Amino acid sequence: MSSSQPMKITLKNGEEVKVNDHVYCSPSWGVRDGTPYSIARIMEFLPDQGTPTFDKNGNRNGPITRVRLAWYYRPSDVSDRTVADCRLLLAAIYSEVCELSQLRSKCYVLHRDRISDLAGWKKRPDRFYFTRLFDPWLRKEFEVIPATTVRNVPEHIREVLISRYEYIVAEREVVPDLTDDLRLCDTCEKWCPPAESLQCDRCKKFFHMECVNPPMLSKPSRGYGWTCAPCSRAHEEEVEGHEVRHLTPVAPKPKTNAPAARGRGRPRKDRVLAEKEENVEIKHFKMWPFRYFGLYTFAEDTLDPDDLIFPRAATRVGPKYQASVPPAPGVADRPADIEERGGEGTIEVLSLVNEMSPAEVEKQKRSLTRSDKLKSSVDWLTEVTFRLTDAWIHKRDFSTVSMRSPMRLQKWKKSETRYTDKEWTAEEIAAFEDAIALNGAELRAVREEVGTRSMPEVVRFYGHWKNSKLGEENVRIRMARANGVDEKLAAPAREPTPDDEEGSIVMEPPRNVNCGACRTRESQVWWRAPKGLPTSVLCDSCGLSWRKYADLNVRPMREEGPPKAKAGEKREGTPLNGPSAKRAKTTSSQATPPPVAPQLRCVACQRTGPVGKVLRCKQCQFRVHPGACGVAPNATTVDSWVCDLCQNEKTLEASLIPDCLLCPRMRRDPKKKLVYPPPDSYLRACKPTEGQAWVHVLCSVFIPEITYSDASRLRLVEGISAIPQYRWQNHCTLCDRGDGAVVQCSECPAEYHVSCAWKHGHKFGFEIQPAKANRREAGTIIDWKGHAGQMVPSIVCKGHVGHKRQLFDICDINDVGETALQTYCRNYKQAPVAQTHGLLRKARRLDRILSAGVPGARAGDVSSAASADGDSAPPSSSAASSAAPPGPAPDPHCYRCQTEFSPFFHEVTNTAQGQARSWLCHKCHAETRKSYPVIIGLGAS
Repeated sequence: MSSSQPMKITLKNGEEVKVNDHVYCSPSWGVRDGTPYSIARIMEFLPDQGTPTFDKNGNRNGPITRVRLAWYYRPSDVSDRTVADCRLLLAAIYSEVCELSQLRSKCYVLHRDRISDLAGWKKRPDRFYFTRLFDPWLRKEFEVIPATTVRNVPEHIREVLISRYEYIVAEREVVPDLTDDLRLCDTCEKWCPPAESLQCDRCKKFFHMECVNPPMLSKPSRGYGWTCAPCSRAHEEEVEGHEVRHLTPVAPKPKTNAPAARGRGRPRKDRVLAEKEENVEIKHFKMWPFRYFGLYTFAEDTLDPDDLIFPRAATRVGPKYQASVPPAPGVADRPADIEERGGEGTIEVLSLVNEMSPAEVEKQKRSLTRSDKLKSSVDWLTEVTFRLTDAWIHKRDFSTVSMRSPMRLQKWKKSETRYTDKEWTAEEIAAFEDAIALNGAELRAVREEVGTRSMPEVVRFYGHWKNSKLGEENVRIRMARANGVDEKLAAPAREPTPDDEEGSIVMEPPRNVNCGACRTRESQVWWRAPKGLPTSVLCDSCGLSWRKYADLNVRPMREEGPPKAKAGEKREGTPLNGPSAKRAKTTSSQATPPPVAPQLRCVACQRTGPVGKVLRCKQCQFRVHPGACGVAPNATTVDSWVCDLCQNEKTLEASLIPDCLLCPRMRRDPKKKLVYPPPDSYLRACKPTEGQAWVHVLCSVFIPEITYSDASRLRLVEGISAIPQYRWQNHCTLCDRGDGAVVQCSECPAEYHVSCAWKHGHKFGFEIQPAKANRREAGTIIDWKGHAGQMVPSIVCKGHVGHKRQLFDICDINDVGETALQTYCRNYKQAPVAQTHGLLRKARRLDRILSAGVPGARAGDVSSAASADGDSAPPSSSAASSAAPPGPAPDPHCYRCQTEFSPFFHEVTNTAQGQARSWLCHKCHAETRKSYPVIIGLGAS
């Protein structure tokens, strides 16, 4: 009993759907680019890709992750004509497999003849109807009629159509013939197909074209009638006897498929009838409720269950579509020594391996090369087959075949050509991959980027390159499965958004927002709006109406003020001779308005401002607020300002390689002279280090160990050598590279490079954390916009849309005009330049690193080095005994593996031995590093 129950799947909104239910389907908002939901019918549920639908016992495999959908089109999808009815759809015999997560909710779609109250049906939500079918290949619409209305077919064919299908698809001009009564030939009394029969214009009887005498080769032209022989003789007798011709009997009005017309008034509200219509059973044959039965269908073919159900068109064979080309001038005078194409002399045999011994062929292939790569090369195997075939035809021994020469002479070419392309150089491959990343599979644009290869070579290399990438992916999946890891489950899942609308709901709408369609300012849920509207959001009602019904009643924008009256006209109600309350216009009032200052957009905060508030580099057009890149604004040098990288090209004070030391190394084509970093990104803001290299302003600000010699200008970055080792060892979760220093998200354990986080749109800002009274070390307390505490830089993943942190943007300014970035750097990033020299600070940092890595170093030396550098260190118990004469330090050994040889020993506190000093070798430290708690990430104290 349980096996007869249909399989049901629960959607993310809690609704249950089964096969043949209708649903809304849509990918994420970014993928569909603002288009409404698609409407489809569920054909079948499928497991994951690569898994058979059923097992050996006939049971369905799981889990169910995909679904096959039969699509419906909206009229606006297939034509430009305007359709006022947003509930009207076009059916289609077209299906696709989609992910189960793309199903949004349930809806109902019925044929017009199945709906008794259309007005009441359209007033209910999520209800649609259709009357026609659109074929996406023929680009043509067809009529859809119930199969029970088809009567003009033989009885056995009609029974098959009714038992299998619910609807029949046909051309509009064929529908009256199909719905008419059964037509039999008056001569042979057999069925008359519409395409092969004639109707007498007088007696209205039907005849096969081959049954009349003489047989008719074709039907009369449009506008002409035809009469049978008896009616023609009767007409001639009437004409000769001068008898009055009787009126031609009028054929009865054909029956229509539409329901009976109803009187005007309110539609009846029969809820029970509406529910019956929604749950009506529709017949399906091989998952389709309709098939084509029109002009180009043979009635007997419908009996075959494997006959194609798709709409068809007329054949394209014949003189109407193919040109009849006459012989060219001078063909008769062609010389006799020129062979005709297609003869024995012009045919080149490519392969005759079917006539050879398979063992002998395999033996020769192994003797020609030992390279496994060549043995699997299609080009090499094709050429080997050709050369072996040539030796076979000319009765030569196979030992004479050689593959040393890559050249071959083809019969229809005058010179030798290569049977395989030349090896691509590393520069050509780099240019090819960059062009593929930029243009996709548009190989003409890729060929222009490569420049040194022809179009056929680019196409062939693209095929090999794509196969190699797929091969690498398959090898990686097989290795992961061999290790017991499911590659698909191991992939990081995307963070779901509320209601799983995939970014379609606006979680933090801007202030004073209004709907882009109805202009309302109040809504519980705000939806993203499609392009072309005055605002970027829609209210709940308009958002659902657009997504479900593709219908928006856009309210026109209100004008700024009332229309101005023409000069000399009086407003209604003013006296004609009354004194004018308005002063006469003077020449000063007619002066031209002042020009509007040009606005520039900052690449750091995406806010606009006038020239001066936002600086623009004279050379590379980089635009940024002065406070976001450490520039003191000067009104006299605004127009001539250049960024640090462009200025360094002239002064040569630092390195000409602008790569950031804290980011992974970039791979760039040396042939392409591109501006790097790009001027349209905030990563263009770079500052020199104490070693004449470069780092991004973002990286130097959001990595806590970095300081500046001059924090007001963010220049001479210091402290790169003081960055902890774990920042360099951990991999970035965004680019999966191990080089570069990483930071941690303030909300989750994810670690990434600062530049990668900026490129992926993560949230950057500064947080004011209240100072704790019980903390031993009193940090710097600042007051920022009424919030007192310690300012901490924070990076939050863009997926944490509901975090409760109050972050101040990089370019947010306080009452004195100082940005948040300037305030943080001035209070927390300034190196102690008044106490020590820069070179001495660098030397002491190196001494601290070396002393921390030497197992026998004294704690007093370490603490003194740290205090001399301006950093406070907590007091230790060993500091009190530093005055005692140090004894010889014993040789360290790893307490875990007992080895005494390691490039580096790490000091740990062994609880098993109390608080005694113990050591770990570098190998054991790397293996057990996750077992030791380490406070990492921005904002960690």
